[in-house]
Amino acid sequence: MYTAVLLAAPSARNLEPALVESLRNAWGGGDAIWLAPDVAAEFGLAEVPQNLWEVWDSCQSMNIDLVLVPTAGRRKKMLLADMDSTMIQQECIDELADEAGVGERVKDITARAMNGELDFDGALNERVGLLKNLPEGVITKVLAERITLMPGGKTLLATMKANGAYAALVSGGFTAFTQQVAGQLGFDENRANTLLTEGGKLTGKVGMPILGKQAKVDALEEITARLKITDTDVVAVGDGANDLGMLTRAGMGVALHAKPSVAAQCNVRVNFSDLTALLYVQGYSQDEFVS
Repeated sequence: MYTAVLLAAPSARNLEPALVESLRNAWGGGDAIWLAPDVAAEFGLAEVPQNLWEVWDSCQSMNIDLVLVPTAGRRKKMLLADMDSTMIQQECIDELADEAGVGERVKDITARAMNGELDFDGALNERVGLLKNLPEGVITKVLAERITLMPGGKTLLATMKANGAYAALVSGGFTAFTQQVAGQLGFDENRANTLLTEGGKLTGKVGMPILGKQAKVDALEEITARLKITDTDVVAVGDGANDLGMLTRAGMGVALHAKPSVAAQCNVRVNFSDLTALLYVQGYSQDEFVS
């Protein structure tokens, strides 16, 4: 059995009952259940529709996300999340680069790395090298003035944790940022790279080994083993090429506002909704959300 979930952006509230009913009828689905008025609805299916991705394309043209997930085991016991452009709305290294006067150059490298066009480790070393001699205090400034949380993140964490889930933030970014973001959102642990400093300035180097694509998979393996759960108990969320390992390994891998090359390799794609989408696809209704 499968469950089809239709999602609108909570700010737009543009999910029409007519769309839900027409799709349910076309696919011979079960009764529609509204998880949130005008925002999220679901219905059961006996099998995967042959025209799933054609219909998905049509829904995208209406700014609606369509997700199909196995009904069994929908509610996950662990959240494994990327940080940059996932739990926060920015790429930390791009914001630091702006302060260093090399913003456009670094943003171009970041975009290509996240799209899988460049080796992650090499791209990170190159970008951090451009930050050499940036005062360490700029990190605090960027955190205070430039970093904003992705909508729905606090609700996602609070609701999953209230239902017994464990939450880990695993980033190819930097500990100076993950520690604060993890604290704000309620993650149980965080892992990231370390920006090396000397004399109050960035050295232009990263602590070794670099936490990249494989490190996120390693985190999934290590934490699930420690918690005595399996990959299928995990919902992972990310947007970049370095997230693909954990996204394809987890029981539910969510490509959130992801690069096209990344989304193409994930069955669960969220382009319009916010992080509360991860609750709806697990079968939580809005009245179960914990604020």
